[in-house]
Amino acid sequence: MKRRLAVLFAATAITLSMGGARADGSVEYAVKGTFLYKFLPFVQWPASAFAAPNSPITICILGRDPFGSALDKAVADQVVETHLVVVKRGATLSDLPACQAVFVSLANPEAQADAVHAFDGKPVLTVTDSTASPAGVIGFVVEQNHVRFDIDDALAARDGLTISSKLLTLARKVTPRKAGP
Repeated sequence: MKRRLAVLFAATAITLSMGGARADGSVEYAVKGTFLYKFLPFVQWPASAFAAPNSPITICILGRDPFGSALDKAVADQVVETHLVVVKRGATLSDLPACQAVFVSLANPEAQADAVHAFDGKPVLTVTDSTASPAGVIGFVVEQNHVRFDIDDALAARDGLTISSKLLTLARKVTPRKAGP
């Protein structure tokens, strides 16, 4: 599994290097969209995050959708353990159903921060672009034309999520969990 994710990581880095991100960011967001759903098998949610053991894993896009239909096509028929992966979109928090993962993409920095904080303490994998503050559990970073990511494992722990050490080793930077008492 670690090797498969490492190969994916290398392939996406090559994609950006060879193709370069166009002005509309479509290549960049195709890569980010791929990462977004490829992260899911490396995250463990508490049972309470799902209505039933076979409920879908819902990826929510909050605000501007930079992925378009490409993300829907990518996740079509994807299953993580017993959970079908689905994508939902909403302009505001109240527009969204229950989510296990959310990509927060709001233009207003204050609204972005409020949205990320709205998921504090909830078993939701929050993902943002690196320019967002706060960055959520995972923050995408474009570095030398490569999409990379940082992980706040301490925030993941507070939200009841466990991120696989395999994914943590691929992160550019990890904010570690706090040691127990």
